[in-house]
Amino acid sequence: MAVFEAVVVVRLVMREGRMRARLLLGFVLAVLAAAVLGGCSETKPAEAGAPPSQTAAAAQPAAAKDDAVLASGPLVVENQVDVAAQREGVVVHIMAETGLRVKKNQLLAELDARQISADMEAARAKTRSVEADLKNWEAETKVLEADYQRAQKMWDAQLITKEQLDHARFKAESNQWDVKRCQELLDNARLTERSLELEVEKTRIRAPFDGIVARRYVRDGQNVAVGERLFWVTAEGPLRVKFTLPERYLGKVKKGEDLWLTSPGTEGEKHKARIIRLSPVVDPSSGTIDVLAEVLGPPGELHPGMTADIHLASLQ
Repeated sequence: MAVFEAVVVVRLVMREGRMRARLLLGFVLAVLAAAVLGGCSETKPAEAGAPPSQTAAAAQPAAAKDDAVLASGPLVVENQVDVAAQREGVVVHIMAETGLRVKKNQLLAELDARQISADMEAARAKTRSVEADLKNWEAETKVLEADYQRAQKMWDAQLITKEQLDHARFKAESNQWDVKRCQELLDNARLTERSLELEVEKTRIRAPFDGIVARRYVRDGQNVAVGERLFWVTAEGPLRVKFTLPERYLGKVKKGEDLWLTSPGTEGEKHKARIIRLSPVVDPSSGTIDVLAEVLGPPGELHPGMTADIHLASLQ
């Protein structure tokens, strides 16, 4: 009997432990469910506040666009040429070096002009000779005109024959043609002289405009040919920048519109520029339009040939 009672007690204890375990499991599940529901309720307000943060994030790149580079192009000047030889010859004197600032018509170099100078002096001597001949013919014409007038009076007085009067008249007319021929010879001599003077001038290499010698290609004693480069002369201003824009900007940019530019070689400098030329058509091969802008104000450290970055915030 005592054993039976002990077994019953053990079974009751086991049954009570199972119930406690089930109660404990139910409590744990309830706590987990409450935690999950609480987490969902906390994330919903965060999601509701997401649009403002997304708006702020989207606004930040838009503000940064104002400093974005719209295009890039080279800085150029209107006057920039290679000074070439206009006649062949030997360089005998160089007066300009790279970096020298020059004025228009300033002498840069000279070619050997001894032969052409001698030819020019011979042409001048011939001109003087023809001028003397012309004066002689003009004086002869006056003499023959006087003889003809005297013959006319003698004919009127019936002192000479008609043939003698005609002879005096024809001789005076012939001399007038000699004067015209000599006048043409004089004009030809003067033109020849002028042509040789121009050839002599071609031996003197001069600056075509105010600017700076950017490069020298020749040396003393060098024999140059016609068209050979001697110097590269460039103006220093006004500075201009050439660039292209996509065709969608056609009609959005106008002539006279202001923009600003920077250059990688001049950090910290910002320069104002103005559009002075705008292509009215789109290049079909690239789908772009050509734009030319001129730098306003002092150029600072900008120089021709540098690359400029174009900024035009109104198009962003």
